[in-house]
Amino acid sequence: MDLLDRLLKHDAWTTRHLMELCLPLSDEQLDRDFAIGPGGTLRSLWHHVVGNAVGWTALMRGEEPEQPRLQPDAPIARMIEHYDRASADLYDLARRIQDAGRLDDTFLDHLDDPPVRKPFGGAILHLATHGMHHRAQALYMMRKLGLPDVPEGDALEWEHQHTGGWPRADAR
Repeated sequence: MDLLDRLLKHDAWTTRHLMELCLPLSDEQLDRDFAIGPGGTLRSLWHHVVGNAVGWTALMRGEEPEQPRLQPDAPIARMIEHYDRASADLYDLARRIQDAGRLDDTFLDHLDDPPVRKPFGGAILHLATHGMHHRAQALYMMRKLGLPDVPEGDALEWEHQHTGGWPRADAR
């Protein structure tokens, strides 16, 4: 497993896991304004995260984001469905870009005015760090709502769970 695998697989798994923890929340809880993150609510934050994964992947492919777009008031289960597709698409695209040695090549971000050429590697890194930024906001909101057992979601925790644990100290 290389660094790209670790970065994107941790990002996707942790984001999905936190979204799943929000499934039992009521609409009132999902839409409570915490004055943090995009829109201030858990629902608006997850909508933003999903939309970014879809949008940036489409931009890097030279395409428009998929239609119809996810509605802002969508239930969390629907957001998870969209996120699963978006994160898998992003991973597949990023893997092809890295394997072809094209991380420093650029794509046109036509949503900027005027349009700007951006490096694939920078956009991929942006998505992973963007996800962490918003997960931290979600963790804050989830804890304020009193959700039990909200994980930290750090990369080493993910690594330990997904690689069968740590090698023994005397192993080489």
